[in-house]
Amino acid sequence: MGRDQAAEISGTGVSVDVGDATVRYLLYGLLPSWFVPGLADWAMHRRTRIEDTAGTKESLIHSLMMTEVGIPIALTLRYEVNPLLLSVQLGCTAAHEATALWDVRTAEDSGREVKPVEQHIHSFLESLPFGALASLMCLHADQVKSLLRGGRGDPDAWRLVPRRRPLSRAYLAGIGAAIGACVLLPYGEELLRCRRAARRERKHTNDEARFRAGEGR
Repeated sequence: MGRDQAAEISGTGVSVDVGDATVRYLLYGLLPSWFVPGLADWAMHRRTRIEDTAGTKESLIHSLMMTEVGIPIALTLRYEVNPLLLSVQLGCTAAHEATALWDVRTAEDSGREVKPVEQHIHSFLESLPFGALASLMCLHADQVKSLLRGGRGDPDAWRLVPRRRPLSRAYLAGIGAAIGACVLLPYGEELLRCRRAARRERKHTNDEARFRAGEGR
């Protein structure tokens, strides 16, 4: 779709480059917006005292989900979209969805209450990868076709190719700082809190066992 076609469809008469607009939306809209529901989800885990219910297991599942999202994001920020990268994105998106189901099941089996507001937060976290992937596939329809053909005729189809127009260092630094502050720090704190609670529980159990053994003599 060209600028004139986009202007005609929008009815505004303003000529726009749809590709550039979509890229800006992904970089400055969708990706940063991911941090908001992520922080909200962490707050819900803390509020429902995850360390006293599902504990370390569920926290590790959260780490796995962040890895499933983080790998394709990191690769897409540094490399050209091609059949290899699309395959990674598709695989990680499917794995993330499966892990999200495992996450909720683990929480429910542990007795941790997953309130409606937390479920609504999950809906954002689950839909954002699909929205990002759909936008990228529209932007790179030629690479989608190449993927469907198995990359035949494209010598770069199955290797990582550095971006021809690299993103600015300032942008990458900003996203890196946001990931550290809004993802790594809070969820690292959650995992540490769960590990400490597990150690306290083991110590309490061992002390109780020794006490009972002493009474039985």
